[in-house]
Amino acid sequence: MPLCEHLKHSHYQAPTTDVCHECVQLGDDWVHLRTCLTCSHVGCCDSSKNKHATKHAHHTHHPVIASAQPGERWLYCYPDDQMAE
Repeated sequence: MPLCEHLKHSHYQAPTTDVCHECVQLGDDWVHLRTCLTCSHVGCCDSSKNKHATKHAHHTHHPVIASAQPGERWLYCYPDDQMAE
């Protein structure tokens, strides 16, 4: 399957923080962090209680996130449900 246009034109960005600020405000924990490649928002993953990265993507229509976990280098496109490494 060829890469979608969103992924073709996205590049990994290092996260700007090592916390999910929304979870911190709620007093909750998170499992892993994801970085929005449009605006650099860092949110918790879908394995986390609040799923802030996905909520951010759906609310803003920013299509691509990257793992913010040390040593991981992958991208995910929400509209096209595709991953790239």
